[in-house]
Amino acid sequence: MSGHAIHGIIGYTITPFGTDDGLDLNALARSIDRLIDDGVHAIAPLGSTGEGAYLNEDEWQQVAKSSVDQVDKRVPTIVSVSDLTTAGTVRRARSAEALGADAVMVLPVSYWKLQTDEIVGHYRAVGDAIGIPIMLYNNPGTSGIDMSVDLIMRIVDAVDNVTMVKESTGDIQRMHQLYLRSQGKLPFYNGSNPMALEAFVAGATGWCTAAPNLIPALNRQLYEAVRDGRLAEAQSLFYRQLPLLDFILKGGLPTTIKAGLGLTGLSVGAPRLPVLPLDDAGRDYLGGLLKELR
Repeated sequence: MSGHAIHGIIGYTITPFGTDDGLDLNALARSIDRLIDDGVHAIAPLGSTGEGAYLNEDEWQQVAKSSVDQVDKRVPTIVSVSDLTTAGTVRRARSAEALGADAVMVLPVSYWKLQTDEIVGHYRAVGDAIGIPIMLYNNPGTSGIDMSVDLIMRIVDAVDNVTMVKESTGDIQRMHQLYLRSQGKLPFYNGSNPMALEAFVAGATGWCTAAPNLIPALNRQLYEAVRDGRLAEAQSLFYRQLPLLDFILKGGLPTTIKAGLGLTGLSVGAPRLPVLPLDDAGRDYLGGLLKELR
């Protein structure tokens, strides 16, 4: 499957925990089915929303396998495989491919500030290890590494299976430059919820977001309105959902999405410490936002 085959609303999954802080794979399966039934175009487990950084290796493997099995090729699955080391990222990428993932997402993360050649080498090592597409993920807010458009294009040129880019800086000019530099041939995906409308208008192939756990219809309708050229309708749809998009981002994705799922009837437990559950005031505010949008 090429990067071009993955489009639209890419739903991030949570990782549910039970009362003992262990994995709740049954709740994970239900959350995936809800996303697919609600019309997302792809599923992306083990990212920031999925608390992949807070899982031990055995837990990571269980969630990866359960997610790919539950999706069962109904839509593409993009598994986030980032790890602190290149060896760990390669190991997870190989595992995701063996499990049947359609693509992997790679965010360079390191305790030490990585130099340009080190970042290129990291992606090259992952690309050499697997045969499925890689989504390059630029999110300096979580990784501490901001990849310039020059660096991104260098990696795309150097690693054949880096075929798509997720841009989460919130800088729309990055997307304009990715489009221009690749002559529109490199699929790029929005990872910043508050700029969903601008990103689609700029030519984004898709939107990687946790929001479909709570408002799938509005997310999908926004994508379809822009795709079909109904820009006035798209603008209205975007501004209707923007207060919720802002809240879930500022409140922390695992915290707010897990609280929202609980409010909509799916208990998925609390985030893993040190991340805290949403407080009562936040839950009340979130409940009000959801009530207005349903």
